[in-house]
Amino acid sequence: MADQLSSSVALGLKLSRRVYYGKETVLSSAPKASMSMDRSVEACLPKAPMVYAEILKPAMVDNPDIPSYQPHVYGVCEPPALIPLHMHGIDMEVDCYLDTAFVTLSGTWRLHCVIANKTCDCRVAIPMGEEGSVLGVEVSTSRRSFYTQLITTREMYDTENMDIAKDSCLLKHQIYTLKVPEVDGGSSLHVKVRWSQKLVYEDGQFCLCIPFSFPTYVTPVESNTTKSEKILVNLKAGIPAPVQCRSTSHSLKELQHGDQELVFSYDAEVMSFSNCDFLFSYSVCSDDISGSLLLQAPSPHDFDQREMFCFTLFPGSDGLKQVFRKVMIIVVDTSASMHGGPIESVKTAVLEAISDLEPMDTFNIIAFNESSVLFSPSMEQATHEIIEKAAEWISTNLIPNGGTNIMIPLNQAVEMATKTGDTVPSIILITDGAVVNERDICNDVKKRLLDEGLTCPHMSTFGIGSYCNHYFLNMLSQIGRGYHDAAYDIDSIIFKLKRLIHKASSLILTNIKIDALEKIDKLELCPFRIPDLSTSSPVIVSGRYSGYFPESVQVSGILADSSTFVIDVKAHKAIDIPLDRVLARRQINTLTCLAWLSESTELEEKVTKISIQTGMPSEYASMILVQTDQEKQSSSPVLVKEIMGLNGRKVICLQTTGFGFGNLTATYKSLPPGSEEIKLHESKLMKVASNIQERLVDRCCCKCFIQACSQVNERCTIIFTQLCTALACFQCLSCCCEICDTCEQYCG
Repeated sequence: MADQLSSSVALGLKLSRRVYYGKETVLSSAPKASMSMDRSVEACLPKAPMVYAEILKPAMVDNPDIPSYQPHVYGVCEPPALIPLHMHGIDMEVDCYLDTAFVTLSGTWRLHCVIANKTCDCRVAIPMGEEGSVLGVEVSTSRRSFYTQLITTREMYDTENMDIAKDSCLLKHQIYTLKVPEVDGGSSLHVKVRWSQKLVYEDGQFCLCIPFSFPTYVTPVESNTTKSEKILVNLKAGIPAPVQCRSTSHSLKELQHGDQELVFSYDAEVMSFSNCDFLFSYSVCSDDISGSLLLQAPSPHDFDQREMFCFTLFPGSDGLKQVFRKVMIIVVDTSASMHGGPIESVKTAVLEAISDLEPMDTFNIIAFNESSVLFSPSMEQATHEIIEKAAEWISTNLIPNGGTNIMIPLNQAVEMATKTGDTVPSIILITDGAVVNERDICNDVKKRLLDEGLTCPHMSTFGIGSYCNHYFLNMLSQIGRGYHDAAYDIDSIIFKLKRLIHKASSLILTNIKIDALEKIDKLELCPFRIPDLSTSSPVIVSGRYSGYFPESVQVSGILADSSTFVIDVKAHKAIDIPLDRVLARRQINTLTCLAWLSESTELEEKVTKISIQTGMPSEYASMILVQTDQEKQSSSPVLVKEIMGLNGRKVICLQTTGFGFGNLTATYKSLPPGSEEIKLHESKLMKVASNIQERLVDRCCCKCFIQACSQVNERCTIIFTQLCTALACFQCLSCCCEICDTCEQYCG
């Protein structure tokens, strides 16, 4: 799908040369598109929010202000070409709370490449940072406005007048796109996008990276056009300790400075827009392990009236902390679907990970498909000679073939890990597929790992692609007090897998307990088991509770030298921090894992309520795009039943952005990750034929159709006969023949 977008953009850049800007600018403007154009896939993917014109007929491409003589172009672009629109202003506001950033970006684009008396669809592309989730999109044009809204899945299927085209899609799980229909040539599009993403913790700092690199060809050619660029950053760390800005990519001006709050801004008239991503990092001034505890009452509109809390434990910025001796068991999926890029990337990441081990560390590798193969029957020390043997074993045994059976190798890893002695062994499971006995695996691992004391294995999981059940993998990591990460495209496997392995093998505190949680009524904990603390990531535990929460809690754990670590953490009121929104994704993921494991419809309904209340996408809520004519536009959201009424609104169902619960069929067929991705564009001819076929099959059978033809005049009969012949090309008639016998009893 990303390749299709890139090729469409490359074609659009070539097609944009038809646009004439006048004698003064034609010579300087034409090379811009060609010089900026790169034939590689990555070069044409959006690295900042972009809007494209979808061009089916090249003849409509021209300057709407200065029509020029252009040689007529026959035919259509199949798939449509995507011409990047000129951008006239961009405004971004970023709110950072704990490890979450909420981004609101507003921009103005102009359909500069379509003649004034024509219309075309425009595609909005929104690249997001780490673990990004689209929260809302608003688009207004000269005649219409559009906005997104979450509804329950049940409401979507109960709706009669909804367009189920499901146009939107998610490229590489980080670029969200949707289509705005019928925009007038020469008109402006005002786009407002909201999304959330995660701040990455590195070397004692929280780092934020937002795609904000605009290509040169989005800059308007006219020299007298004003172009503005604004950035506002609000940081409320929610930590009772001083915070300090460490670095930023843009020239931000400090507007407010406090112990726990920072405000920065950037406002300028520019000749060209930003050509680099927006980077921002800040640190918490603490060298040792420290904690933070926030409490907040629910809002009056919250369906869950229990109190909220959020506990954070930081590893500190001192890099000299003693880590547990590294004992690592890597379990690698070598089924046939891992062939090619996935397995080669995993090989590279695993080999680099074991090469970084010290000679006193130990490791083992288990390769599995329908059966399992061990590098060694016991743990091996990471000496130079053993690592060389492991490298040879990896190249010989990590060869994709066969199906997927996770139970056997996982039991072998757990059995081996429980015999490692006085340390915390780490099990890292890597897979790209789903299996039928996932719930049995979770329940079995849960029985074996819970209450095992210090030597209880630490389990982390890594999913590749969208065919594996990420909620199953997430559940396993929560049971094992570990971490879960995923790579949805091959290019990110090495980086993300190495990061996960480093995080899982750099533990400094385990068996973490918060004494107050054992005495609280109606406690809901996310995640349901407190993870171990790594040098590469803080521990964040949140939840809901009823009753009294003490003003101070005692936190304890086991350090790498087997001593007990204890600190007292005071509770603080979360002021001006929307904890319900900040914790929503964490709460939704945990409850979805539990709902999947227990098959509880009650938990599914609860997830749906949280999703719709906070605007955070989930597996049980769907996003729709509501179209409103400008003269009938309402500023307030409307109910679904009202949307479907006769009030001039059209509703389009958008593709889900959830992870899904795995694809057993794709795993059984050994399909490689991404082999059945949704197409960005569908052939118009096939789409029309498919719609005709569906409508004919829905409304009549062959015999009914023939009987109707016998009642019309001769010319209509000829037309219907020609239509039947045309539909025969798409095998519509063979479909009708199969259902004709069934319809016989009803047609008489």
